[in-house]
Amino acid sequence: MSLTVETSKNATATLVKVAGEVDVSNAAELRSALDAALADGAAAIQVDLADVPYIDSTGIGVLVGTAHRARDKGASLVVANPQRNVARVLDLLGVGAELNVRKA
Repeated sequence: MSLTVETSKNATATLVKVAGEVDVSNAAELRSALDAALADGAAAIQVDLADVPYIDSTGIGVLVGTAHRARDKGASLVVANPQRNVARVLDLLGVGAELNVRKA
């Protein structure tokens, strides 16, 4: 399954909408979009995972790394709307709080 990453802005955040499976073969695409949002000076980044049925450790590493870099820049990262199985993996790994997961 291919990955689609769309970025937009509203008054309060940069929105990164992700669709498809995030794995080692395409995690760099997600990293690039998130790095671009940080480089653009985003004070808040919201990553919408509503259309992500699967994420592997590489994809989770991208999210955690971005959360750390955002915090270092005084910005925030929120992971929003993860599907149940993705939310479960984030919870099992203990990164839910670090990623500010907001379930639908």
